[in-house]
Formats: sequence, structure tokens, C-alpha cells
Amino acid sequence: MDAMTLLHERSSMGKLMGPPPGPEQLEAIYRAALRAPDHGELRPWRFIEFTGEGLERLGELYAEAEFHADPHVDDATLAAARKKPLRAPMVIAVIAKVTPDVAKVPRVEQVISAGCAAHAILLAAHALGLGAMWRSGKYAFDPTVHKGLGLGEEDEIVAFVYLGQPGGRHRPVAEHRISDFVEHWS
Repeated sequence: MDAMTLLHERSSMGKLMGPPPGPEQLEAIYRAALRAPDHGELRPWRFIEFTGEGLERLGELYAEAEFHADPHVDDATLAAARKKPLRAPMVIAVIAKVTPDVAKVPRVEQVISAGCAAHAILLAAHALGLGAMWRSGKYAFDPTVHKGLGLGEEDEIVAFVYLGQPGGRHRPVAEHRISDFVEHWS
């Protein structure tokens, strides 16, 4: 697949099946992620992989977050939280490993760099014939989840990237008129 086709055709795949990406696929995926723009060469990224029992542990962490938010939470909500990571055979948490007080590289640039790494993971997965979905939601911002993942005070979760074999068809993303998004100053 050529680069322009990849960029024009990549779409999220919500239905994912096993097996998870293999070692060679993961190496290619991470090599792509590590090419994200990186002002100051801070390498402001960290990745946490979840497979097998790790997915269940992540689900338990989500349930713990629900309980901390509401000690009277019902069992159905806790069960739903536990199932969320099980929607794919692998989840990669993409963390912005922020170095504070770097005058030439503000926090926002470091977080965006981690976002670029997450996007590269999606592109690499698509190029390899895998399915991928970028998810965030409330757990990405939850202090219980942050603590459970051992994140530092300055760290941010920018994505939970779900990876696996495509379990359905790629639905084409709606085309947009470029003119709706581009302003010209000449």
C-alpha cells in the first residue's frame, strides 16, 4: 500500500478479533510510533501493552475507577466497565510522558507528539492489514486509572488504541470538502 492510499483510506475498525498483532507486527508499529514529531528530542511517549490477563486487569482498573467515582455504583455498570478492554485482543495505552518546565517545548507540544505517536500506530496497523480503534473516554482522565497504571503526576493518557484482526468490513469514512476546512491568506 502506498503512503497516500494509506493516508486517504485509513479508518477505525470497531470490531476486532484475535489473534493480537505478532512480534514482527508490533516492532513495525512501534518503529512507526517512534517517528512522531518530537521537538527537542524529549521522546515524550510511553506505551503500555495489554493482552490476555492484562486486558482483564485493565477492566478491573476501570471498574475500580467506577467504584471510586460512585461507591453505590450498580453491578451492571461495573460489569460493563470490566468488559470494555475485552473488545480487542490487544490494547496499547499511549502515554504522554511530559517533561515539565522545558521552555522551548511546552506541555501542549509534548502531548501532541504523543498523539502523533498514537496516530502512527493506527496508520501502521492499517498498513499491516490489522484493525485499530483509538479510544479515550473518561478512563483516560481518571485519577484511579492513572495511579493504577503507575503514571507520573505530569503524564497524560492520550489514547487507548485497540488492535486486532478486522472483525468486519472497513466502512469508508465520509468524504469532506477540503474548502470547509482550509482558509487561504494570499
